[in-house]
Amino acid sequence: MQLALKEAQKAFDEGEVPVGAIVVCNNKVVGKGYNLTERLHDVTAHAEMQAITAASNHLGAKYLLDCTLYVTLEPCVMCGGALFWSQISKVVFGATDKKRGYQQAGNYLHPGTEVISGILAEECGQLMKDFFQKLR
Repeated sequence: MQLALKEAQKAFDEGEVPVGAIVVCNNKVVGKGYNLTERLHDVTAHAEMQAITAASNHLGAKYLLDCTLYVTLEPCVMCGGALFWSQISKVVFGATDKKRGYQQAGNYLHPGTEVISGILAEECGQLMKDFFQKLR
C-alpha cells in the first residue's frame, strides 16, 4: 500500500485527485498508475484503470489471475467493472469512498475476488482531505 500511496502523491502533486494503484503478481509490481483524468481529459483515466492496463500489457494477458491490486481509495463502479472483467484475484484498498465506491451500488467485483479494506486507511484518507482542502 505504501507504493500505491507514492503513486497517489504523484497525482496530488500534479493537481489530480490523489488516488494511486499498483498491481502485484508473484511478489513483483507489474503495473502501477495514478489518476490522470485532468491531464488526459479522460474520465476513465482512473488509477485502477492505468494499473490494470499496465499489468495486462506487462503480463501479455487480459486476465489478472493470481494478481493483487492495491489502491488507496475504494474503486468506483467503473473500476469495479474493469476489475470484474480482469478476474483479478485480490483487491486491497485503503480509504472507503462512501459517495462513489463500488459497494454503494452492490458488489461489482468477480465472485472469486478477495477484498481487504482499511489498509493504511487513515493515511489514504488524509491525502484526499488535504487535496480537497487545498482546492477550497
